Amino acid sequence: MPNGIMNLNLHWYDQPTIFDRLNERRLDWRVYFGDAPLSLLLVHQWSPENALRHQHMTAFFQDAAGDADKFPSFAFIEPAYLQPGANDAHPPHDIIESDLLVANVYNAIRTNQALWESTLLLVLFDEHGGFYDHVSPPAAMAPDHHDEEYSFDRYGVRVPALLISPYTDDAICSGLFDHTNLLRYLQDKWGLGELGARTANANSIRTALQLERPPRSDAPTRVASSTVSAGAATLQVDALNEHQSAIVAMSHNLESMTAVDPNVVAARSRHVLSGPQSQIDAAVDRVNGFLAQWEA
Repeated sequence: MPNGIMNLNLHWYDQPTIFDRLNERRLDWRVYFGDAPLSLLLVHQWSPENALRHQHMTAFFQDAAGDADKFPSFAFIEPAYLQPGANDAHPPHDIIESDLLVANVYNAIRTNQALWESTLLLVLFDEHGGFYDHVSPPAAMAPDHHDEEYSFDRYGVRVPALLISPYTDDAICSGLFDHTNLLRYLQDKWGLGELGARTANANSIRTALQLERPPRSDAPTRVASSTVSAGAATLQVDALNEHQSAIVAMSHNLESMTAVDPNVVAARSRHVLSGPQSQIDAAVDRVNGFLAQWEA
């Protein structure tokens, strides 16, 4: 994620992604998002056919309540990163909102028995939250490119990952896993094309699944989600942090690729000058405008 201004000379992310590999196999996928999906940082996501696969979280709950056979083969859920309503678990946001998002996603899948019995829900984190880790980070397979600033040949501190399915045990996996294990699993599952050396050398999360046995029936039918903090909804945005500034910068870039009325663009530019919350609101408008242009 770039910090502050998104310089396309530096941040041109045109590498092949899991979404490209799914397209090659004609597998259906969706990105369900809260406000400004960061997968739009990936250049290939700007194509009309990929942009159309980005839908708001309301669509996820509708799809999860429908025919399980019509649910996307792969669904990527992005939380809301901006206030009000942020639920991404990043400071200074209220992590209860993030827990509520996970609970609502679980409940939507669990309520649909056919979908539940054909779904693996993964909850992944990209940071450790500041907690101490007593395990020294081991060596890692270096990426294929862009090691000029750092070699990336060593892991960092461990982060949580939850595998939720009627085909998993109530247990802790002690094997060596990283974020590319999911990619490796999907590669093997669907015969997808390569996604770099680290993915090729990764273990698969398939080892944590018991697909040969009948689905478990002892999973909770619902996770309580009634206790929600009001703190996040009323948090005052005094200034944009670097992450939020980068989202605003990304939205400007997306708007440059749309046939938006120049008067609307000018109005948004004036709107941006009125404060941090206005910048956030305008950024979300730009993202929605970029995605909406491809809708019939």
